[in-house]
Amino acid sequence: MSSPFTDLDRPPLSERSLERALVTPGSLWSRVEVRAETASTNADVAAAAAQGLPEGLVVVAERQTAGRGRRDRQWTSPPRAGLTLSVLLRPGQADRERDWSALAPGAFAWLPLLAGVALREAVERVAEVEAALKWPNDLLVGGGKCAGILAEVSGDAVVIGIGLNVTTRPEELPETTGLPPTSLRIAGAEVTDRDPLLKALLRNLASWYAGWRDVGGDAEMSGLLAAYRRGCATIGQQVRVMLPDGRELIGEATEVDGAGQLIVRTADGALHRVSAGDVLHVR
Repeated sequence: MSSPFTDLDRPPLSERSLERALVTPGSLWSRVEVRAETASTNADVAAAAAQGLPEGLVVVAERQTAGRGRRDRQWTSPPRAGLTLSVLLRPGQADRERDWSALAPGAFAWLPLLAGVALREAVERVAEVEAALKWPNDLLVGGGKCAGILAEVSGDAVVIGIGLNVTTRPEELPETTGLPPTSLRIAGAEVTDRDPLLKALLRNLASWYAGWRDVGGDAEMSGLLAAYRRGCATIGQQVRVMLPDGRELIGEATEVDGAGQLIVRTADGALHRVSAGDVLHVR
């Protein structure tokens, strides 16, 4: 394992500082763990969920050796070059103290989109770069993929994993056949300090989640639907959608609906609601 001081441009995160700032009375976050190395933060948090831990756990890895994206794609990043984290939420459980009712599993589909809104706001405010969301789980900066989000459901728990490239250099980016990868540094971000980026992300995530739970998971009433539509680069694009069953859908992405589905109008004028799939923006 490399020393956290071998690359002084990439200082380590402080677990104590993060807990002091984020684990406060009334906060959603109950525990923040920073691990020097782990195989997968999503796997770590899923294991904690299986053991019955309440929502609010955050696990951050300085280096992840077996990170995954959607469809089990590998997510790689040099040590301390990005933010790699997972959080534990339990939207399927009622919370009497906060007056939150338990939500039906159908509402859980909004959580990766909610995380995307929180991430986009944090990046634009702290790093001072323009960012956009590619439905359903990517953050675009400067025309490239800068972050990915993976949500996994286990009973009443949802584990949300986020990987953001921060100081990754061009030669460190993985080869890909899809959207070209990038990082905040490559995109000319004003700030690439991971500490304020992570704090802003988690505060935004907690705020959006609380607002969404306050209204029973209604994305429109909470303002989440409008915020996602404002930041979504997919809306209005010609797209090719690879559906989970192997079929392909080509048309114009016209909007994201109240259930978080992408609506695609094909050449024959038919409207298709897509709840899952890989989307390619067709230039």
